[in-house]
Formats: sequence, C-alpha cells, structure tokens
Amino acid sequence: MKGKYMAYVGSYSYSGQAKGITVYDVDVENGRFIERCEVEVDNASYITSSSDGKTLYSITDTGVISFRIHENGSITRLNSANIKGMRGCHLSIDNSEKYIFVSGYHDGKCTVLRLNKDGSVGEIVTSVFHKGLGSVAERNFRPHVSCSRRTPDGKYIMVADLGIDQVKIYRFDEKVEEMILVDSIRCERESAPKCFRFSSDGKFFYLLYELKNVIDVFTYETGERQPKIEKIQTISTTGPKRSQLTAASSMRMAHDEKHLFCGNAGDDSVSVYKRDQNTGLLELLCCLPISGSYPKDVSAFPDDKHIASINHETGSITFFNVDYEKGLLIMNGIELRVNEPNSCTIVKVRN
Repeated sequence: MKGKYMAYVGSYSYSGQAKGITVYDVDVENGRFIERCEVEVDNASYITSSSDGKTLYSITDTGVISFRIHENGSITRLNSANIKGMRGCHLSIDNSEKYIFVSGYHDGKCTVLRLNKDGSVGEIVTSVFHKGLGSVAERNFRPHVSCSRRTPDGKYIMVADLGIDQVKIYRFDEKVEEMILVDSIRCERESAPKCFRFSSDGKFFYLLYELKNVIDVFTYETGERQPKIEKIQTISTTGPKRSQLTAASSMRMAHDEKHLFCGNAGDDSVSVYKRDQNTGLLELLCCLPISGSYPKDVSAFPDDKHIASINHETGSITFFNVDYEKGLLIMNGIELRVNEPNSCTIVKVRN
C-alpha cells in the first residue's frame, strides 16, 4: 500500500498511567505499529477520523475534542465541545461530514453536534434521552446507548441501546434538525445490541449483540416514512464453542468489505468472517485467541492482510497476519504495551 499511515489509540487516563491518545507510525507491509508520542485527553474512550484523514475526533470527559492531523501524522488541538451530559462511549460521522453523533452509555443519550468546515466541532443540534426498563440483569436494566449512526441514505439516525434491547430509528431532516422516532428493532430480551455497521453501498447492516453473542445481518432499503429492514441471517460470534462469560466486544469490516472481524471478551478471541458482497451473508472462517484480554477494538490494516487487537485488560496491542484461505490468525511479533486502550483508528495522512 502506497502512502503514509498513522494509528491513533485512545485510552482511559483516570488512573494516571496513560495520557489519553497514543500516536503510532504504521508499518503496513509488516503489520506493526511504531510508537511516536502521547497526547493528553481526559479518558479517550472512543476515537474516529474524518474520511479525508485531516481531522481526528475523540471522546473526552465533557464531550468531544477535535484535532488537526498533519501530513507528518502529528496532531494539534482544534477545539472541544460540551455535550451537556455524561461522558460518551462511541462516535460516528455521517457521510456528508456535517454532523458527529455521540452515544452515551451512562445516561442513555444520543447527542448530535454540527461539524464546522474546518473540521472543528460546533454546537449541539439535537439530542434524545432513551426511556424505559430492560431486564433485571445487572448491566442492562435501563437505557445504555452504545452506538449511533446516520443511515447511508441520510434520512434516518439509528441508535443501538443495549440496556433496553432495542435499536431505535429516528427520522432526521436537516431543515428541521430534529430526531423523530419512526420505528425500532425490538431485539431478544437480554441480547444487548451493542454496535452496528453498514456496507458502503447501504444495502446491508450488521448488528452485534454483546450478551447474545451473535451478529444479525439485515437488508436495508430507503422508505418514505421509515426504512425497510429485513433480517436475513444470524451467526455466532465465536462458533459452537464459547464460555458463558463471553461478551462480543467489537466489530470492524475490512476495507474491501470482503471480510468482517469480531472481538470477543471473556473468550479473548477474534472471529474472521468471509462476506458475500452480493448477498451480504457471512461465513465464519475462524475464531482464534488474541494473546490478550478483552479485545475492546479490532483494527484492520489498509492492505487487509493484518489486524491489530486492542486488548483493554492486559494493556496491550497484539498483531496478526490473516490467512483467509486457511482460516488462520498468525501472531506477528511481540505485543505493544499501552495502558487501558479502548479504541483505534488507522488514518492515511499522505499519498
């Protein structure tokens, strides 16, 4: 792969051992990260970047912070914005890059903020608090918004709530800039829908369940009042063998969208799936250990030949070559140590 790539890893900083974001040069050919420096951010629980690779966004205690990404990969602070709520757990940007969506696990809130032309974060546009009760289970008995994304057609915002076992669907009109509830996917009780990702063509989306330990595959079509959604597959995150303590923890798609990766806490493994781009269906190729605990994120390298597992509990990043034909993950050198990592994004900074 030609070009210069950087990796940015967000960590909790409340223990004082990590500053917040660790900056790495990416060795694409060998599938490794090379540490450069750390940047102070209060509890960077999730990070993401703009599609042009010029802006980095991170959760911080009070809301969202933005950074300019320079051609050499270094980052400098642009601004921060308060979300007027508890610290978020997930960020996403819509295809038009007009808005950023903040998911609030602790307060069950989805917040939409405007993005300025220079990439900095603007004012709050709208927000919703979820209400209701889930099961009597310890973790999911009240709203916990864990993932929010605008649909590829730009008409709706989908919000996964693992506390009340629903994915709520809101109409979002840019003229009014309000979220109006039009539908919801009511998931199995105590399944905990954690996160979802759309294919780039907008025809399919993949919903990961933290407690049920499956991925549901849905078709998606634009509707007049609400989208047309149909479930076409349910597939295990680990295969037939799994511990009762397993919790699906992360999901990423390969850049060419021919494969999908899923991290499993408790089981401490990563599953690799083959994805049919025409039908959207998944086929499990392997589920193998990641030599660490709690793979809170999985990041695919730009060549899709390597992955990095972001292991929260062991404070490490482990690297693997992926052999899709044989269904193998082959460990690629020693682990990298990083305190309490949560999220990783790889960005192309120069051609």
